[in-house]
Amino acid sequence: MNRTAILTLAFAVLLAGLGLGTASAELRYTVSVSKFDNEAGYIYSWSLGDAWGTVMTDLLNQTGRFIVLGETDMRNEALAEQDMVASGRTAQGGKIAVTGQMTPAQLLVKGAITHVQHETGGGRGGIRVKGIRLGGKKEKAEVNATVYIVDSTTGQVLSSKSVVGSSNRKGGTLGYSGSNWGGDVGGFKNDNLGKAIEAAVSEAVDWIVAELPGIAWTGTVAMTKDGKVYVNRGTREGVASGQTFVVGSVDVIRDPDTGEVLDESMNEVARLRVDSVKEKLSICSVVSGNSSAVERGMAVHLP
Repeated sequence: MNRTAILTLAFAVLLAGLGLGTASAELRYTVSVSKFDNEAGYIYSWSLGDAWGTVMTDLLNQTGRFIVLGETDMRNEALAEQDMVASGRTAQGGKIAVTGQMTPAQLLVKGAITHVQHETGGGRGGIRVKGIRLGGKKEKAEVNATVYIVDSTTGQVLSSKSVVGSSNRKGGTLGYSGSNWGGDVGGFKNDNLGKAIEAAVSEAVDWIVAELPGIAWTGTVAMTKDGKVYVNRGTREGVASGQTFVVGSVDVIRDPDTGEVLDESMNEVARLRVDSVKEKLSICSVVSGNSSAVERGMAVHLP
């Protein structure tokens, strides 16, 4: 190992020990995509809202920054299946839908398609080769949408943005190319309007990822035992050994008239270091503060 590699490794170990490593940048949020309403009123051979949800779910998953839950309609179907099993009207074998185990979403992504423009024309452009005209057909599609990030706990809109995607069949260009996401729009992928939706969703996903530093990443103390603190976040959420967290109670300030959450403040009682990580759980040690004050149900935040 050369001198540069040794220094790089030593620096990484130092950062991990201080809880300042880059792993925190890869922490993942649970997110659910709601079906986008077609407020543009544009009728096509396939559902624009369904296509948008399919592409957005796919691209959010590709980023590696989210635990993407099923779309709202799929989760509703899962709940209906659980209710059916709980009613006792189905066979009660070992492999049945169980209530109380669905992963909750921290963030909701919803919005509406607000404008659609889809033009197709024959035109007389292109070139003629041996009596056959090539490249003469012109087709352009544009899709506008408004996207919202919603806190699932409070229902508050954290941020919103209008996005635009366009596609030109003749040039094969996309109206947005700021990312490397490649959406699989299934049966829509060879459709010009489908390509415009893919471009608009790509812009939306890049914006959502850019908003994450301003959205609090949180966890909860699940258990304390033998001097260890168990946090309900694990490798699934991107937690790594060596990370540090703040733990404590949270004071919520509510509007006395509406009950709306106005602000939250953390009352820190201790700091934790992650010793080992499982898929959905982190086992931590208290490195500073009052270890005896850490209790089940307390909030866990990044420092």
